[in-house]
Amino acid sequence: MNKIITISREFGSGGRSIGQALADKLNVKCYDSLIIAETAKESGFTVDYVESQSEDTQGSGIFGWLAGNYYGDSNTHQIWNIQYDVIRDIASKGPCVIVGRCADYILHDFDNVLRVFIHASDEFREKRIVEEYGETDEDPLSRLKEKDKKRKAYYEFITGEEWGNAKNFDLALDTSTLGIDTCVDIIASVANKD
Repeated sequence: MNKIITISREFGSGGRSIGQALADKLNVKCYDSLIIAETAKESGFTVDYVESQSEDTQGSGIFGWLAGNYYGDSNTHQIWNIQYDVIRDIASKGPCVIVGRCADYILHDFDNVLRVFIHASDEFREKRIVEEYGETDEDPLSRLKEKDKKRKAYYEFITGEEWGNAKNFDLALDTSTLGIDTCVDIIASVANKD
């Protein structure tokens, strides 16, 4: 397998689990929280702060980002630039799986990238996030919608592309129909083709 596989996903669809299982199956490294840790190290910010800024526009908000770019580098913009470099450096070292972080967009000019989008029905995702992350005061559907809204806003602002648009991906898989294990097998099969 000589590909870099990027996994973009709806919250609760199993993208992170698929990424790790796929990396194990293909005997390559999976990068998710490792990207956050490396970005934190490079930026000097804490891991928690980098994580809060790196996949949504919450921090100082979209207008804060724009103002930061107009008046000088904002923290969010600085984190994005470092994360961009970290992901490209990881990909330049060889085959791996990268979960989230706009990696599909960041690696647009790499030839050996397989771009995957994982999605699922709301019912499947609601059940899964309660099983994976536990109950909260917020109902599961609201949690899904809020997290996806943030991911969509961040992705579309950063890339100028529509989040989840099948045209931006080589594969789009529904875990509520196919299941996690079948998705792993499908992606591995495609990745192993020359």
